[in-house]
Amino acid sequence: MVVLILEKTPSRLKGELSLWMLQPKAGVYVGTMSTMVREKLWRKVEGEVGCGAAVMVYPDSNEQGFRISTTGDRNRVIREIDGLQLVSRRKTV
Repeated sequence: MVVLILEKTPSRLKGELSLWMLQPKAGVYVGTMSTMVREKLWRKVEGEVGCGAAVMVYPDSNEQGFRISTTGDRNRVIREIDGLQLVSRRKTV
């Protein structure tokens, strides 16, 4: 299962994702798809996120059982420590 969360992204991107995934809540998309489809959708998200942000969580064969990808302007960042992906707040100056 793939979970994709969008924040402040263009409507056309949300419409495109609705073709491939269900939207149980505004900005949250859930679906099951092949790796190839997931990667193509993510490239599309990266190219069209604009001033917004996106987070994708998908299955992976690691200790956690999933991987997190992010793009855009976010106040939280993913840090990998000892093979684990952890979320931390971006430091503001």
